[in-house]
Amino acid sequence: MYCMTKHREPQFLPLRTFCCVSCACIHRWKLNDSFILPRPGSRYTLMGGNLHISHLNKEEDVGIYQCLASNSFGTIVSREASLHIAYLENFKTQRRNPVRVREGQGVVLLCGPPPHSGELTFTWIFNEYPSFVIQDTRRFVSQKTGNLYIAKVEPSDVGNYTCVVTNTVTKNSVQGPPTPLVLRVDGVMGEYEPKIEVQFPEVVPVAKSSTVKLECFALGNPVPTISWRRVDGASFGRKVDINKASGVLEIPYFQQEDAGIYECVAENSRGRNSVKGKLSFYAAPHLTEKPQDVQKTIDDTLVWECKASAKPKPSYRWLKNGEPLDPMEDRVQANNGVLTIGSLNLADIGMYQCVAENKHGRIFTNAELRVVAIAPDFSQNLLKAQTLARQGGDILIECKPRMSPRGVISWRKGKEALRESHRVTVLDNGSLRISNVTKMDAGLYTCVARNQFGVASSAGSLLVKEQTVITSPAGHLDVTVGESIVLPCQVSHDPTLDLKFTWFFNEQLIHFGSHGAYFEKVGGRSAGDIMIRNIQLRHAGKYTCAVQTKVDSVSIATDVVVRGPPGPPVDCQVTEMTETTASLSWGPGMDNHSPILSYTIQARTPFSLGWQAVTTVPELLGGKQLSATVTDLSPWVEYEFRVLATNSIGTGEPSKPSKKARTKEMLPRVTPARVNGGGGGRSELVITWEPVPEELQSGPGFGYVVAFRPLGAQGWMQAAVTSPDASRYVFKNESIPPFSPYQVKVGVYNNKGEGPFSPVTTIHSAEEEPSRAPGRVRARSVSASEVEVTWKPLAWSNNRRRILGYELRYWGKKEKQDTASVIRTVGNKTSVLIKDLEGSSTYYMSLRAYNSAGVGPQSIIVNVTTKKPPPSQAPVKIMWNTSNSKVILRWDQVHALENESEVTGYKVMYSQDKHSRPSVVETNTTSLELSLPVNQDYVIQIKPFSEGGEGSSSGQITIPKIAGGTILTRKA
Repeated sequence: MYCMTKHREPQFLPLRTFCCVSCACIHRWKLNDSFILPRPGSRYTLMGGNLHISHLNKEEDVGIYQCLASNSFGTIVSREASLHIAYLENFKTQRRNPVRVREGQGVVLLCGPPPHSGELTFTWIFNEYPSFVIQDTRRFVSQKTGNLYIAKVEPSDVGNYTCVVTNTVTKNSVQGPPTPLVLRVDGVMGEYEPKIEVQFPEVVPVAKSSTVKLECFALGNPVPTISWRRVDGASFGRKVDINKASGVLEIPYFQQEDAGIYECVAENSRGRNSVKGKLSFYAAPHLTEKPQDVQKTIDDTLVWECKASAKPKPSYRWLKNGEPLDPMEDRVQANNGVLTIGSLNLADIGMYQCVAENKHGRIFTNAELRVVAIAPDFSQNLLKAQTLARQGGDILIECKPRMSPRGVISWRKGKEALRESHRVTVLDNGSLRISNVTKMDAGLYTCVARNQFGVASSAGSLLVKEQTVITSPAGHLDVTVGESIVLPCQVSHDPTLDLKFTWFFNEQLIHFGSHGAYFEKVGGRSAGDIMIRNIQLRHAGKYTCAVQTKVDSVSIATDVVVRGPPGPPVDCQVTEMTETTASLSWGPGMDNHSPILSYTIQARTPFSLGWQAVTTVPELLGGKQLSATVTDLSPWVEYEFRVLATNSIGTGEPSKPSKKARTKEMLPRVTPARVNGGGGGRSELVITWEPVPEELQSGPGFGYVVAFRPLGAQGWMQAAVTSPDASRYVFKNESIPPFSPYQVKVGVYNNKGEGPFSPVTTIHSAEEEPSRAPGRVRARSVSASEVEVTWKPLAWSNNRRRILGYELRYWGKKEKQDTASVIRTVGNKTSVLIKDLEGSSTYYMSLRAYNSAGVGPQSIIVNVTTKKPPPSQAPVKIMWNTSNSKVILRWDQVHALENESEVTGYKVMYSQDKHSRPSVVETNTTSLELSLPVNQDYVIQIKPFSEGGEGSSSGQITIPKIAGGTILTRKA
């Protein structure tokens, strides 16, 4: 056997832990309301309060169990538990008769499970194990009844069917006797509409958070299709699982919103049938508020509230020490979960339980009630040793002894009983109140408490202090942005008390040091003055100084008005636009306590550098002027406007920009600048100009009209250029004479029409390229790296062409002419120096004249070989003598290498420091005498030169100051 317990409630509250852990508890158990008496040798044993049952018996042990725990404080009961014993017996062995059906007919094969306890699952074997019936749209096994349903029998279904039943608790399985399925020979079943054989009840109660499965299957020919829907039209959530093959609708974690009427629809081509059922939501009680352990005094009142959520609503009852609480006396009231017991006495002590229940379950909660009776006791709550009060104020001296029941409280001042008056009152709770305190009220006060169990007292002194008074008057300050002010807060007070000053700005605490450098404390011991430096508009408002002592607190407020430049105007908008004007309106912003004197308007376009002031009508905008017309605007340009206000303090922040608005289009008024031209290719007249900026084009469709005529002619030829960015026009015609003067002008137009022309200017048509090559081209090697080329110039100009300069092309012996380097001269030069060549190398060169039309024919090609490179060796063994103001230099002769040009002389360079420009002296010998001023250092370098150029220089030699009459000899 297998033991299976099932709780009647979805939750279980354990026995109170204080009973089972910290106290010695007695445990008893009930079965079906009868006490179980464990005896030696019986099947029942108690172990630590737990009940153990051996050798379970399904006839004797099945039922409802409940535990009772008792100790010196009382008794409580546990929630109930239901014990079931799972089992599964065997099928009866008698044979089952064959089931005979026609082909196409539906059939139901009954399982008939044997006696059992615990949940079952069902499967069917077809003919032999392990061939199981596979569920699909035609075959269905109900997990409610175990029956097998075949919607439409086919010849392949003929055979033996065996029902297999499994207990989900014990895991045991048993097989029933086989049921033969046989086809009748009297024909095939015709088509018929669906007949629903598996359906769910009309009402299905479903517990909160549980899983519900609805079964629905129909017989029919053709095989019906099964579909599900909610009658209220609500859609199924994602959690709903519809298994169309097996006809099962599954809803896990059932909630209130899942409740409703569900419909199963079976249909085929012969008809339609449906069944409906209602899923109703229920929930066992769940505690939301429960009573807590409490200790009360005699004659006090107990109020305990017990609340639970449930559907349907729960009812409540109360237990005391495990037994129903019988409200026989008027002082005991139990109403809808609220227990009230008045005039408590010692007999009310015990353990109480609230039981909330509905038809789906019940739940228990526990609380202990203690009732105490004690003599007065001040040990836990003595009177304050000293109580401070201010003169003229009120004071309350509390007296809270612990005693039960509550007795009588009286007061003494000194040794005399205290007499009550209109100023001195003993309150109902025993505390002493004194109003309008005077110096005479100071002294020792004693509270005396009495009840039937005894008497006790406690004493404390009352000290009366002078009241605190703020001597600074409340005020109103008017300041300007940027000023610094002091807010006073001076007081008179009892000298024995410490003062605490606290400042508030618009009721918010001022944290000094966290507001930048604006707020600063400047007061002394009896003053809490503060300074506000460089005050800003945001600092306007109410400032409150609060002063506290141990006995009282006072405060004073000062209103500060800060005047500053105006705030930004509001709602700036364009009301009308013309070609060159815009009408604007705006609203005044904050004047910041100084009247607005005037307004200024600024504008911005995509073409302007930031905001610019504009001309307006009226020209001067007064403080009450809230509209104006802006003039002198450019047509067809998008503008934004903003307004600034000014008062006697200054000009404030600008308004938000207006929405972008475009002026209307009109005829263009601005002509292109710098109309010019000339150049170009043969038979071309090139006309150029500077394009008109977009902001001056006055409208869409902007372009240029180019007009031109030969100098002296009457009529004008014209051409349109449609691009507003164009800057040139080329007129090409074979009849145009070269380098002929033409008058030209450029006009403008847009969609509104044509505008003005620029002033007339004279240009020349394209000239012809030079027709002759320069003559007498000569090349001469100047050094190893330089060649001078000379030529005879061509005539500077004639009526067809000009000479603007010459183009020299040169290339090395191993290079192609196509890769030649080019040097261009400007003007009528007749020579050019080519530099940076290689020594001992042959170069070829040719010359052409050029002008704006191109280059002329090439001259003859000449060649030249550069001189050998200069000596690569620097002068060495340099010696010098100094005497008086002379320096005598000597050095070794530099010898040229085989591929270098011979040395023809030396250059001696000297200067007073390394950075000044040196003086140069040439000599063809290896010595030199220099006359130099005394008392100065000199830096000297020597380099050889030859026809190939200057050679390598010696290192820098420093000659120190020359002392008079001293002879120095040095060698470098």
